[in-house]
This record gives sequence, C-alpha cells and structure tokens, in this order.
Amino acid sequence: MNKQPISTVSYFSDVLCVWAYVAQIKLDELRRQFNDQIRVEYHFLRLFGDVSAHIDAGWGDKGGAAGYARHVKQMTTRFDHVDIHPEIWTRNVPPTSASCHLFLKAIQLLEKSGEISAAHQERFGGRSVFEEAVWRCRLGFFRDLQDIADRTNQEAIAAGMALPLAGIRRQIDSGAAHAALCADFDAKDRHLVEGSPTFVLNEGRQKLFGDVGYRILEANIQELLADPGERASWC
Repeated sequence: MNKQPISTVSYFSDVLCVWAYVAQIKLDELRRQFNDQIRVEYHFLRLFGDVSAHIDAGWGDKGGAAGYARHVKQMTTRFDHVDIHPEIWTRNVPPTSASCHLFLKAIQLLEKSGEISAAHQERFGGRSVFEEAVWRCRLGFFRDLQDIADRTNQEAIAAGMALPLAGIRRQIDSGAAHAALCADFDAKDRHLVEGSPTFVLNEGRQKLFGDVGYRILEANIQELLADPGERASWC
C-alpha cells in the first residue's frame, strides 16, 4: 500500500502578534482538512522580544502604545472569531514575549520526549496539548488581558491543563528550552522569515507571510501533496 504524501509546514509566530492570534482559525482548518497529510512545526520569533522598543519603533510618531492599542482594536473588528479585551495594550502589558516563548518551548520539549502526548485531543478541539497551550497563552493576553510574561500566569495556564509543572521547570532550568528557542531564531534567519505569522513550505522554497487567505494556504499545500507523477513538469 502506498503511503500518503506528507507536507511539512513550518509556522513562525510571536505569541503577542495579533495577526497570529487571528490566524489560529487557519491552522485549525488546515488540521481538519489535511489531517495526517501535513506536519506542522512550530517556531517562535522575537518580534515582541522588547515590547516597549517594538511599539516605539512602529508607533512612536503615531500615538505610541495608545495608538497601537486603537489600531489593534479597530483592525480586529473585521474578525468575529476572536475576542479582544477593551484595554488591550493599555494595561497589564507584558514587557516581552520571550519568557512565554521559553515556557512554551519547554512544553514542546516534553511533547518531543514523550512525557506529554503529541496526539490531537478531542477535548482541545483537535489541537495537541502543546498547540492548546500556545492558544491559551494567546487568549490569556488578547482576550483576558493577562501579563503572560509573568511566570505565575504561565504556570496557571499549564496547571489548568494538568501539565507537569516540574517537568516544564526542568526544561527551563537545564537550559534545554533556551537552546530550543535559539534554534527557532536560527531557523528564522535560515529561511529569511520577515515577520509573524509566516508559513514556510516546500523545505523553505515557499513563504506565505502575514494575513494570507486560507484558500491560498490550501492551494499551496494541495499542490505539494499532489502526486508529481501525475503532473507534467514545466521545467
């Protein structure tokens, strides 16, 4: 029996990026549509590594943090599938996304080692445990206005999912999570990723950056999964 072809999707995002928050519905639909035909590899960026400097650079002459907050709230009115707290980016602003990324890499390492399940879970709407943790961190900030840079809030999310806090702390304290996060940064440079979110396909040959429509993602993946023996080469 011939095995189904599998396409790897490398997904780069920052947990504080509103476009990545909005794009979660596309990741969920890709999983539902393609199931085991795609493998999603998650990488984090340091777009909001220094939140204050990032907002000053982009919005310093456009109202600063208040201007950025207005932009985020206005932009997301177009998307009825996400909730945005009315005080977003004006209160409980995390100083960095890096600590949350580090926490999530620790969970990802536990998944890779088999200490937590990598299977898609019906109780999480088909997401894996790691994918659900990422989503809950995004919800924690954008919907619930939590400072997700704070380890207390991170561990509360993990405890709510019954994740092994001792194992997560071990991955961080040992330096393993730091190394995994640095590997993400190296992958970002290697693939010349410009920002969040970015879908990298076909071993880096195709990059879809920003608010890309789902049908575009779908078409690209379908082409990669198609049997090349049934298609004439244009080369």
